[in-house]
Amino acid sequence: MPQLVEAEKAGIPSAFVLYEDLQECFRQAARVNGVPGLRGVFCSRTQAGPEDVGRFLPALMDSLLRPLTEEERESGVWNPSNERILFTGTLEDAEEFYCQAEAIPSLQGAPYCRYTDGLPVTVPTEERVAEMLKGTSHQADEIIRFQTDHELERRHIQMGRTGKKGDVCRFLPIRRTATVEKIATIGVMAGCRPEHMPVLLAMAEAGGGCGDGRGGSGYVVSGPIAREIGMNSDVNVFGPGNPANRALGRAAELMWRNLGGQIPSVTNCGVQGTGLANCIPENSEALPPGWQGMNEEYGFKKTDSVLVSVGRMGHLHTTEFSPGGYRAFQKSGHGGLARRLGVQGQPGPKNWLGYEVPGLWKCTEGGFTFFLQPEMARSLYEAGFKTKEAVYEWIYQNSYTTVAEYRTHSWPDMWTGGWNNIEESSGKRWRELPDDYRVPACPDPWANCIIVTGGGEEVSSYTGGRGGLDAGYSIDVWR
Repeated sequence: MPQLVEAEKAGIPSAFVLYEDLQECFRQAARVNGVPGLRGVFCSRTQAGPEDVGRFLPALMDSLLRPLTEEERESGVWNPSNERILFTGTLEDAEEFYCQAEAIPSLQGAPYCRYTDGLPVTVPTEERVAEMLKGTSHQADEIIRFQTDHELERRHIQMGRTGKKGDVCRFLPIRRTATVEKIATIGVMAGCRPEHMPVLLAMAEAGGGCGDGRGGSGYVVSGPIAREIGMNSDVNVFGPGNPANRALGRAAELMWRNLGGQIPSVTNCGVQGTGLANCIPENSEALPPGWQGMNEEYGFKKTDSVLVSVGRMGHLHTTEFSPGGYRAFQKSGHGGLARRLGVQGQPGPKNWLGYEVPGLWKCTEGGFTFFLQPEMARSLYEAGFKTKEAVYEWIYQNSYTTVAEYRTHSWPDMWTGGWNNIEESSGKRWRELPDDYRVPACPDPWANCIIVTGGGEEVSSYTGGRGGLDAGYSIDVWR
């Protein structure tokens, strides 16, 4: 979409090829990007390519050559509705107002709540919002802006946002803006407390649960504030029960709905949807010696409180071993893990990643974000990994695969330009490389990330790599 928009604005006729069931998403995206009259033609999800092209090509050529109508020539800036929504009336009427729903045809007419995540909310009365605003020194009518410039070398800024200090933060997919008061209102609805406000405002600066517009963003809190507001970094870290963890996670969902304006298959083109957003703390006290916390890893001090967006926390995979299997492997070299790694009968610490990593790139590419139990992080330290960077480098080096295998993956068809681009290490075109030439499935060591959190033993979770992580955002500047 952005490339076509720029071409259209430059006077180059453009048209979008899309699936018919995405028509409403296309219409909304064109409007947000300032070209509401951008033309599109429908392709098929099932018809073979050559036949399908022959079918839609005449319509495509007509879209490119037909003169623009007066309506299509209209220009200007679209400003989405962004009014202040605090209900005046009885509490019962307010509860009914904030739980109202609308029928969405593409969701089989199912009711979709206008303001909530589908569950009842704490009604944000003027008094409750005023109490929430006591948790920050920032004024209620202040527009949420980037509080600092964000280094982009090892991280990215959420799609469609600048990351430059002072620039207005916009919330995908509708690209609305927000005030401090709106964030306080959402905090009340989610069940947050005034002491949560600095985290909520950092979350808003980070994009508010929107990710790339399809949602699924979770957040990791690193630094002293996690303990100050009573977040859980032990057993059941991703589960229900802890008021701070869950209320902050729910606030991310409500920001996505109320600020981003997301509606499945209307403004959000996700397919199966994502899991609920989480907000969890790093267990900084359990870091092995020499391992940096997320705050330090993102250029802050150990004493700073920082929020990092994890874009795929809604899709977690679990590394789980049989009862006692991990312990037997580490203590005495017994069990299937030891047999696979060829260390039967060898006591002492071992690199358990050797058991898990080889299967990570069977059908995918990129790095991974690991949520490690403290015990498993200590095992890696005792096995010789004295820094996180050493682990990242090991994962990268063990991601190498043959070109023959790499060609059986789906995404490289796009990333390699149809195999016509130059492969950097060889200087040759991808299609010229021999089958046994080895390339990394992980682009670089820093495509990986480790977050030490949770409690217990013998289990870790992981999700798509640091490519799914946004920049680090200071929480302290929002106090």
